[in-house]
Amino acid sequence: MTSGRPTTLGALKTTGYRSRSVKQEVRENLVARLRNGTALFEGVVGYERTVVPGIVNALLAQHDLILLGLRGQAKTRILRALVTLLDDEIPVVAGSELNDDPFHPTSVAAQRLVEEAGDDTPIDWLPKEARYNEKLATPDVTIADLIGDVDPIKAATRRLTYADPEVIHFGIVPRTNRGIFAINELPDLAPRIQVGLLNILEERDIQIRGFPVRIPLDVLMVFSANPEDYTNRGTIITPLKDRISSQILTHYPKDAATAVTITRQEAWRERGGPRVVVPEAVELLIEEIAFAARESELVDQSSGVSARVPIAAMELLVSNLERRSLVSGEVPVYPRLVDMHMLLPAITGKVEMVYEGEQKGPDVVVRTLIGGAVKKCFLASFPAVGREVGTPEDKGPYAPIVAWFAGGGTVTLSDEQPFSEYEAELKHVPGLARLVEGSGETPQERAFAAEMVLEGLHQHLKLAREDLDSTVSYREMVKFQLMRRVGGRGESHSDAN
Repeated sequence: MTSGRPTTLGALKTTGYRSRSVKQEVRENLVARLRNGTALFEGVVGYERTVVPGIVNALLAQHDLILLGLRGQAKTRILRALVTLLDDEIPVVAGSELNDDPFHPTSVAAQRLVEEAGDDTPIDWLPKEARYNEKLATPDVTIADLIGDVDPIKAATRRLTYADPEVIHFGIVPRTNRGIFAINELPDLAPRIQVGLLNILEERDIQIRGFPVRIPLDVLMVFSANPEDYTNRGTIITPLKDRISSQILTHYPKDAATAVTITRQEAWRERGGPRVVVPEAVELLIEEIAFAARESELVDQSSGVSARVPIAAMELLVSNLERRSLVSGEVPVYPRLVDMHMLLPAITGKVEMVYEGEQKGPDVVVRTLIGGAVKKCFLASFPAVGREVGTPEDKGPYAPIVAWFAGGGTVTLSDEQPFSEYEAELKHVPGLARLVEGSGETPQERAFAAEMVLEGLHQHLKLAREDLDSTVSYREMVKFQLMRRVGGRGESHSDAN
């Protein structure tokens, strides 16, 4: 009970309180927020012109709704945010199982109490957070879990016959009366259990074990589903789909800038340890890995590539930078491109491969995705790679670099090198510093850009790359290939190989 609120039915009547259905309540609160320009779904980014208008229209129409989309598209977050459209508190009959409205009690027990006590009926106040419940659909969910069943123990201890409605033990849906109930991954619910939801969605009542009494419910039903489930794990029965009034499609971020905003919001980066700086160029690169996965023929697109991929990758990157700072004493610490190999554990477990991808192996596929993301970022920031052959007559911007490697030059980089050694390796390459001189305000950012140039040339088959544990070496392409043919060590990871 909240201080200052009426505690009896009689006191409640004097306040002029007006009962509303939960859908009316949500609609009226939504109208007020739209008029005031208040944000509707805090933390939901990229849906302002697509998903959010569809949800608003459905709620204004007082529809039950389903969010349909692939994994990691904020479906559950949106459903949970609907609770913010409820009143802060509502009055309920004290001790009632179904959050009974004191003016229109639903359960038999509450009806009897109001009839006997009249204006002295005790009132409690239910906060909005307690008016939202959700259930993850699994094949073992039963009608008793959702709707309810006869409770023989209650009948025996209270000496009630099975003809008395008070012997019913209510499930989670009736207990959400006057609130919002969400079912996640709806297709995983067995078809015979889905049938049990039909009356709730259309007639707004429940029937348990053939009881002749119907219990009217006031509940907003919302659902989420993954389209993959329609064919691989289960299906939504046609009558249930027909009764869900609005189906709203969700989607992944449409551009890397939006994706960066989401990852900044969700990833755990401020840890109170060594100062870690992740420039925007690195943030965009991590997002491009997820975009590359969503376009790759080696990845199962029906499963989707969750927004959790770049979030987890960013958190591992920060961890790797923390580790380097703690070991080397480098503060502040900045990312290097060679750090990207440490992100594989965050990606391989979240990206499902098609058969060809499984044959190549998850690590090879993910390295290919990283290479594709680097290539895209490289082309967005640096001149296009032409037919540089590395001769004095060649005037291409990368000719001095290619010529230096053709003359036997090698660059070896590691995520464990002190920055002075890492930077010195890159400075060996003639022309590289000039190419990246406008690519950041700090030496660390320019060094990252220099490494991007080398990897970009590798992706364009101008340089070879050899990976050994946490070390990457760049060298001249033709000689490296000849070395491998005669039994040289190492493995070149490239989307072209």
